[in-house]
Amino acid sequence: MKNCKNALAVITARGGSKRIPRKNIKPFLGKPVILYSIQAALSSGIFREVMVSTDDEEIAALARDAGAAVPFLRSADTANDYATTTDVMLEVLESYRKLGRSFDYACCLYPTAPFVSADKLIKAMDMLSCSDADSLLPVVRFSFPPQRSVVIQNGLLSFRWPEHMFTRSQDLQPFYHDAGQFYFFRTDSFLKQRRLVMDKTIPMELPELEVQDIDTENDWEIAEVKYQVANRSASENRNQ
Repeated sequence: MKNCKNALAVITARGGSKRIPRKNIKPFLGKPVILYSIQAALSSGIFREVMVSTDDEEIAALARDAGAAVPFLRSADTANDYATTTDVMLEVLESYRKLGRSFDYACCLYPTAPFVSADKLIKAMDMLSCSDADSLLPVVRFSFPPQRSVVIQNGLLSFRWPEHMFTRSQDLQPFYHDAGQFYFFRTDSFLKQRRLVMDKTIPMELPELEVQDIDTENDWEIAEVKYQVANRSASENRNQ
């Protein structure tokens, strides 16, 4: 691990999921989706430990077989539908503290993020460690300018911002949203601010082809298609 820093990767994978049952270990193109996140983190070589935070014994066993650590199971308080990602990360860091371990950096990595790669994690670590920022957030640009959005009022359409009705897209400020893949942060800043998007958060822009929210079965199917297209495009570029 030549580039290994004192960093912890935490893959948050509770057992419950209502919209997609057993979502975190559902096969994605033939492989449990959580394995993509585990393998990306391990392959990056930048983490002292790659761990899975789960309340589920089946997920824990799968994670250990893949090379991740599961030094403790998630508590009931952070395994319910109302616990936030921040709650989970605070619990993980506190549990490690009780084991006598602390980390300078941490990466909260979602288990349904097959587009995450070792290269992206290495780049994120480099960007954050070479800056004075508290955290880094991968983002993706909205494909259509939100400034030209319309709303429905009393059954009729109207522009939300009429002043931009005829503004050219290229003249509007780009808007971005969370790519929903991972958060990278300095642990001391996180423990003080107790939030993932902190006072000084830098962006890492990702292409739209490599981002897909996965909340429904349709989302899952779209993600599999985008993943195959993205991989094919990357392979063609390497061979050129």
